[in-house]
Amino acid sequence: MMQDILAIKNLSVARSGKRILHDICCRLPVGQVIGIVGPNGAGKSTLLSAVAAQGAFDGVVIWRGYQPNVADIGYMPQSCKVTASLTVLETVLLGAHEQLGWRVSQSDIAQACGILDELSLSHLVSRCMTTLSGGQQQLVLLAQRLVRQPGLLVLDEATSALDMSHQISVLGLLRRYVVQHDALAVIAIHDLNIAMQYTDQLVLINQGMFVMQGAPEAVLSAQNIKACYGLDVDLVARPSGRPVIAPVTKM
Repeated sequence: MMQDILAIKNLSVARSGKRILHDICCRLPVGQVIGIVGPNGAGKSTLLSAVAAQGAFDGVVIWRGYQPNVADIGYMPQSCKVTASLTVLETVLLGAHEQLGWRVSQSDIAQACGILDELSLSHLVSRCMTTLSGGQQQLVLLAQRLVRQPGLLVLDEATSALDMSHQISVLGLLRRYVVQHDALAVIAIHDLNIAMQYTDQLVLINQGMFVMQGAPEAVLSAQNIKACYGLDVDLVARPSGRPVIAPVTKM
């Protein structure tokens, strides 16, 4: 269906008189994990915060035919840390506060524990958030976004504090989630090899402007990486799957 998309139309953002994003346009289909890539300062975080209705912007964001509201979106900003003395389970349950009100049922707890189990966090359920590592906190906060089962996940570098094994696990979980819940996950990713291998599509932006959208192997061509990142790379073919990006270094 034509409405099963996130449509971003002529999205522009200015802060303190400086234009950060310039007329971004793209259409992102439901049922996929879509990565937002680009060098530092490209505008990835600004784009995602605008999509999540977290700041003023010009243009239009349409989710399945209408403007999204808070109930539609699970948003996880780049800088996200818990300083309150809450347990892991309490933190995850807070993610469902629009539905829970003041009452927490056993099914709510079971759902939260199920998500924690999928993220291999069950052993931390009673731990205080302030005692966790940055990567553990990041995983708990992702669980908090998932517990309400939003249709649109907007995640700004939600795997940045994780080792490679956990990054791959999280992206696998997101793929299962979007298929099972007919949802869309849009995630900013710095690691280009992770983006190449574990997303369905990529959107490349540079200097606040849209460059290209498409299959990861098309977007992350050697020419695009050179133009946007200033980096020479080889794309190393594999017997199966997408190529590996290998920077060309001069010793």
